[in-house]
Amino acid sequence: MESVNIKQLASLLNLSIATVSKALRDSYDISKGTKEKVIALANELNYQPNPHASSLRKHKSKTIAVIIPEIANNYFTLAINGIETVAQEKGYHVLIYLTHEDYKKEVSLAKELYNGRVDGVLISVSGTTTDCTHLHNLQKKGLPIVFFDRVSEEFDTVKVTTDDYESSYLATRHLVEQGCKKITHLAISKSLSIGNKRLQGYRKAIADFQLPDSESLIVECTNNDEKDVALIRDMFIREKPDGIFAAVERYAMAGYEVCRQLDLNIPKDVKVISFSNLPIASFLNPSLTTITQPAFNIGHEAAARLLTTLEKKNVPLTNESIVFKSSLIQRASTSK
Repeated sequence: MESVNIKQLASLLNLSIATVSKALRDSYDISKGTKEKVIALANELNYQPNPHASSLRKHKSKTIAVIIPEIANNYFTLAINGIETVAQEKGYHVLIYLTHEDYKKEVSLAKELYNGRVDGVLISVSGTTTDCTHLHNLQKKGLPIVFFDRVSEEFDTVKVTTDDYESSYLATRHLVEQGCKKITHLAISKSLSIGNKRLQGYRKAIADFQLPDSESLIVECTNNDEKDVALIRDMFIREKPDGIFAAVERYAMAGYEVCRQLDLNIPKDVKVISFSNLPIASFLNPSLTTITQPAFNIGHEAAARLLTTLEKKNVPLTNESIVFKSSLIQRASTSK
């Protein structure tokens, strides 16, 4: 018996070709009854899919893009390891793109992905990103996007982060408990969700312990180490804080340098704590007290969620926030 094609099958069932195609692929958005009707007739009429046409329609590259602001930060190194672990298990390739904290570069990279080079995107947005139109355009083209670490809150998709607010409160409280009376926050960009949450956690602890809450104690740092050292040094000369809470590890290193320049002893004169995944934190002089994020697990989970939607009949990503807890590891930089 000569087999029918999908167009003939759709005509006989009085359904669209798209509906029949989805039913045959067991798509989530087709009812059970319709699937059963389509499959029954397909079997009866000896329908055989065209593998070449199917391959062209799917247009799968078995490649995912990972867009990150920098590679020097040990957090992203660990997160990429987590992503790679999942990708290799599923037979996917990973392309790494760096924005260097540049919004225009991020937009340019997104446009490069319009051509179908990748099947999905994992992204941690740059510190200068305030508009995600370029990412919405990718999503409209059917490219699934998962955010990790630095996320866009208004974007409807899976977001994998750490407990930034709670950890920042804990970090600031730790400095208070170690005797600090005037704490500065070396902040990451306020345009980032993590920047706002870490600042909010700091401010809540400052308010709860009735310590000075002044804009002059908050230094919004940059992506330029020399400039950051100058900004922090000027603040130290004006305010003379006895505690530093750094939003990221490079700002903690700038704080160490300022203390060296001003001949301030850590931890006797100034105590320091930072979000950091530095493997050498325990070897610094003095060793650095850190809020350590489960970066590998965050990258692993983000990749797992993205690949699940790619592998399982394109079930859409839900608007969901997945939060991993960070850990406070006390070292010499906050000793009494």
